[in-house]
Formats: sequence, C-alpha cells, structure tokens
Amino acid sequence: MLLKLLFIATTSLTLGMASISLAEPVANTTKFKVRLINLFPASSSQRSELFKISELLAQESESIPVERSLLADKEEDSDIEQEIEIFIRGQPEPSKGSTPVYTIDADQIRDQGVDTLSETLRSLPGFAINDFGYGADIHTGTYYRGASINQSVFLLNGRPIGTNISTYHGATDLNSILSGDIEEVELSSGTSTTLYGSEALGGVVNITTKQGEGPPRPNGVAQFGSYDQSRFQGSFSGGTKKFSYALNYERFEAENDYRVPVGAANRGPDGRLFNGDSSVENYYGNLSFDLNPRNNLSLDISKITSRRGLLYFGFPLQRDRLDHDKLNIGLSWKSMLGQGEDSELKTTISFNQDYFNTYGPTQDIFYRTGTLNSRAVNGRLEHDWQTAANNNLRWGVDLQNSFLTGEVSSNVPQLAQLNGTEERERFHTALFALNTWKITDTFQTEFGLRQNFNSEFGNYLNPSVGTRWDITPFLALRGSWASVQRNPGLDQLYVFDTVHNWLSNPDLEPEKGSTWTAGVDVLFTPGLTGQFTYFGSSLDDRLGISEGRWENIGLVNTNGLEVALNWQISPQWKTFLNYTYTDAEIKTGLQKGLQLALVPYSVAQLGIGYASPKDWRVNLYANYYSGARRALFTNPEDAITDFSPSWVSLDLGLQIPIFEKMQLTVFLENLTDNTYEKANRIYQPGLTFRLGLQSNF
Repeated sequence: MLLKLLFIATTSLTLGMASISLAEPVANTTKFKVRLINLFPASSSQRSELFKISELLAQESESIPVERSLLADKEEDSDIEQEIEIFIRGQPEPSKGSTPVYTIDADQIRDQGVDTLSETLRSLPGFAINDFGYGADIHTGTYYRGASINQSVFLLNGRPIGTNISTYHGATDLNSILSGDIEEVELSSGTSTTLYGSEALGGVVNITTKQGEGPPRPNGVAQFGSYDQSRFQGSFSGGTKKFSYALNYERFEAENDYRVPVGAANRGPDGRLFNGDSSVENYYGNLSFDLNPRNNLSLDISKITSRRGLLYFGFPLQRDRLDHDKLNIGLSWKSMLGQGEDSELKTTISFNQDYFNTYGPTQDIFYRTGTLNSRAVNGRLEHDWQTAANNNLRWGVDLQNSFLTGEVSSNVPQLAQLNGTEERERFHTALFALNTWKITDTFQTEFGLRQNFNSEFGNYLNPSVGTRWDITPFLALRGSWASVQRNPGLDQLYVFDTVHNWLSNPDLEPEKGSTWTAGVDVLFTPGLTGQFTYFGSSLDDRLGISEGRWENIGLVNTNGLEVALNWQISPQWKTFLNYTYTDAEIKTGLQKGLQLALVPYSVAQLGIGYASPKDWRVNLYANYYSGARRALFTNPEDAITDFSPSWVSLDLGLQIPIFEKMQLTVFLENLTDNTYEKANRIYQPGLTFRLGLQSNF
C-alpha cells in the first residue's frame, strides 16, 4: 500500500513537472512522519497536491506494515517513530495561455532576501524598476513593457488596489507593500485586460497573501542592515478543515544616510544623502470559513502606514515629506454550482483607501502642502464555467464608485488663489466575458469583450483575442492582441498640484490604443524551460505635462523582447535568466524620436541557487541595467537626450540553519562595491549588508 501511495504521488507530481524522492530508506516500523522539503518552488496547485499526499501517507501509516523489500536498514525496534523526507523538485511550468504568466512565490522571495513588492517585481521579465532598495523614491518610476505604474492594474487577492492618481507622489507605492505576507505574485497580460480592466496597458499584477492551515504556527523575522536599516515581522496562522486564519505584522525602517557623489540628488553638506529616510508598517489579517463542502467565505484586511522623505532629481536639499496611509478590506464568497467542479461563482465586495499628504518648504521661505484622499468601493461577480470539456467561459460584472478629496494650501503669493478643496466622484461599470476554446488537443483560441460604462467618459468596448498552438509537447507558439483605454485620474482633471506647480485640465481625453504579443514556449529538457516573447503597443493621447499643465501630449509606440529561462540543474541546484529589451519611442511633439524618460532599453537578472535538504541555501544574483534617459527635473545645463550610465551589480544571499526551524540569514548587496546611479542622480550605496534570524515552523 505504501508503494502504491508513493507511486501515486510520483505520478501526480511528474505530470505537474515536479518529482519526489525519499531522503533515506524507511526503517522497520509502522509509524512515521512525513516532511515535505521544497528544493525548488513548486506551483500553488503542486503544493496543494503534496499537502494532500502527505496527509494520506500519515493516515495510512498507522495501519500499513512497511514492506521489508523497502528496507536497507533492518532495525528491529518497531516503536521508533521514523521520519520520511519527501523532496519536492518543482519546476515552473510555462503558462498554457496565449501570453506568458510569470509567478514568484514566498520561497523565491525568501531566497532573494527582498523586503518590498518593488524589489520582488524586479526579478520578473518585463519589469524595469528604478525605485527600490536603499534611498528608494517614488519619482524614479516603475515600468512594465514601457508602461508606467498607473498604466498597469494591481490586485490584492483578485481585487483592485491601484489609485489612478499621478500628482503629489500619489502613484501606487510598491515600496510601501512589504513582502512578509505575500504567498505569490502573478504577472499576466494580453487577454487579462478583459478580466481586470482595459487600462492594463502594461499588465496585471495579482498579489496573493498567505493563508493559514494546520496547527497554530508562530513565525518571526528580525533583521538589521547598513545605514540603520531594520525589519521585524511576526505572524501567526493555522486552521482546521473548515476554518483558517492568518495574522501578520511587519515593520521596516532605514535612515539611508549614506555617502553620495557630487551631483547626486539631495546631497547634504556632509556629502551624505539628505531626507532619504523611510518608515513603513504593514498589518494584515485573513479569516476563511468553509460554510459547507461547496461554499467558502473569506475576509481579509490590509493596512499600510508609510512615512518617508522625498528626493528630487538634482535639486538642492529638498525637504518634502510624504505620508501615505492605505486601507484595503475585502469580503469574498466562493460557491461551486451544480453537483460537479465545472462551475464556480465568486462574489467580492471591497473598500480601498489611499491617503497621500505631501508637505514641505519652498526655498526655505514659503510652505505648501497637498493632500489627496482617494476612496473606492468595488463589487465583482465572476462566473468561471467549464461549459464543455474543451471550452471555458469566464464572465461577470465589475462595479466601482470612486471618490477623491483634494486639498491645496500654499503661502506662495502668486499661488494662493489656487488654494482650496475639491470633491469629485466617478462611477464605472464593466461587463466582461473571456471564452477559451480548445479546438483540438494542441490548438486553442481566446476571445474577450469588456463593455465599459463610465460616468465621465461614456460607453466604450474593448475586445481582446489570443491563440496558442502546441506544435509538439516541447514547443508551442502563442500570440495575443488587446484594445486598451486608460481614463485620466480625478486629480489630473480637477486638482492643482501645489508641490510641482502643475495645473489640472478638465478637458483631458483618455489614453487609447492597443497591445500585442507573439511568443514561443520551449521545453528544452525536463528541467530546462524557455519563454521568448515579442511585445508591442501603440498608445495615443498619452498624458503628460506640457508648460506646467496636464495635456494629451501625443503618440508613443513601444516594441520589445522578453526572455525567461529556468533550469533545474539537479535536485539541489537551479538557475534562471530574465532579459527585457524595450524601445518606447515618442512619435509626436518636441521629443519626437526619443526614448520615453526613465525607461531603460535593457534590463536583465541572472541567478543561481543551491538548497540542501537541511535548509542550507546559497543564492547569487547578477543584475544589469542599461541606463535611462533622464529628461525629468533636469538641471539647467542638462540636455534632454542625456542618459544615466549603465551598471551591473552582484548580490549574495545565505541561509544557514542554526537550530531546528531557525535560520541565520545573510544578504550582501552590491558585492563589487560600485556606487552606481540607479536613475536620474539617485545613487545606490556601495557594498551593504543585512543580517537576521528567521523561523520557519
């Protein structure tokens, strides 16, 4: 019977591109424990299957005698409780859709030693993230396939958390979302715009948080690093067959008062970075109830408090501060309809609030402050229906009511007339349907429609199409096209930006265009996969600043290439390579023919890692950045064609077991000790370290 169970386990995992093996022979006993060891991060579905297998083995072991033929050591003491270690060798399986779906899970986040979502996304193909790590600043930009952060959709457990705010440093701040409660980050594009919003010119990022299971488990992290960096995390989770819970608290602080070269942003009289400090607190809680075998109710709450200084590109000693408070509450009901597993209905109600307050002196004479309080109530009903063995339909409705309160205050005499408060509201509804039809065993198509109804910009339809052809079990071709539209933010339309002195413009038009991809998925060997994707987009009426006012500034065409290689060399060794080339050319206006500001042509990351059965881990990462056009907030003598220099950095992460379930973590960043320019005169310090303890119960 034991052999049968292990055969089932091996078969199940092999089909999912994973395998298991016994760490050592099973002793002569009828009692044993099962321990799952993740040598390479498996997918969520694979981990779920492994958990079920381990439960089955544990249940069966009490009544099944061990086959003598399995034994190498023939111990006679049948009362000794033995431990079976099952090694998981999960291999990231390429997505089976018309566009690649990239994921990074909690194990990979731990290996990379990252603290925030911005650092996490750096390792995914397509992303160029300038504002990460030491001295990170909201100004320096996050881009996916050349699209800015507000041209992508960010979700928390499937519901929106973005703000569509662009003034007062109010864009979605990925440096305030800490990594401690993240179970998985999934990045998708193409026909995903049908499901989650036609404004997803760049892509859709869905953050899945950790869930509780099994006996109560407390875990913690304490970490200290260069320039007064500290991180503390505490979590408590568990569950039964019908109920689960997860609680997490995390705090991150850093002074970031490191030395920077002459000409760096906010270089103080002592030669150190000035006003670059950061303090972030995250609170998270999740409750999940199985009302019956076919209905589940879950509630989760996320609270973020961030306080940080702001840096300006080359301007002398700016003292602006940013206070950001974020609250997200979501209630979801999942129900399996009918008698089978082919029809799932999910209903979600959520509330999202982002409160931004920017304040500071102007030339040490005047003082101004700007406040944006953005709130949104969201509702979503989605039906995932396997209408036939070869056809799946996902359809539903999205509702969102957005509110914005903007407050402007300045004692600059010529701007005082613009002081005041704006109250604005927007209602948006969308009906969506995405049908995936597997015409043959090797060929499928996707057709999507999203009909939008907006209280300010009327009704508009955004279609999408995709296709995939599995030529052989080892080679597949795919492609997609989607129509996109991003409406101006309420702040861009109605609120004066007293920090940058940017005027609003109620006559702004939406950004409209389309995106497309074409690619190849290759399984070179059972352990080596490759995904190669050409991507492009054309966006007209792009929003930008012209002569101190928000305007539709013209057309931008983007073309690029993504490469993602993953190789499981052996059960202990793995490596990966991600590379992205992005040509985002401005086609109209005074900057015609130039690359979009702050978008690098090339970024790449190469990693190699070792993980032993006893929790020893070593990971080495090489990062490449080609440099980007400065262009924004330049000094008077700068040309708009100036590029920041390219750079390469090496990072090393170590995890050393010191007690059972307790590890020492060591992270050394920028091993070459090169003080490089991350973006637009914001510099990375030289060699830095982080040292800490973490538990893993």
